[in-house]
Amino acid sequence: MTKPMLYDFFATWCGPCKIQSPIIDSLAEKIGDKVDVKKVDVDQFPDLANKYQISVVPTLIIEKEGKVVHRLEGVTDAARLEALLIPLY
Repeated sequence: MTKPMLYDFFATWCGPCKIQSPIIDSLAEKIGDKVDVKKVDVDQFPDLANKYQISVVPTLIIEKEGKVVHRLEGVTDAARLEALLIPLY
C-alpha cells in the first residue's frame, strides 16, 4: 500500500505561504513516516503547478494512490490537515 502524498504548492513571494510553511514542516516531522510531504515552488515547477491547475497559493493537494482526494486553497491549520490525512494511512 502506498503512502498518501501531501503537496504544498507555494511561492516565495506569497505572504500566506509563509504562514503555511511552518505548519507543513511541523506536520511532516510528526507524521512524515506515514505521509510523503512535498513542497513545490510554483515559480520553479510551473509544469507541476499546471498539472494540478494551481491558481492560488498556498494550495495543498492530498493524493492517495495517484488520485486527488482533497484540495485546500489558502492557509490550512495542522489539526484540519491531520484529520484529513489520518484516515488515508
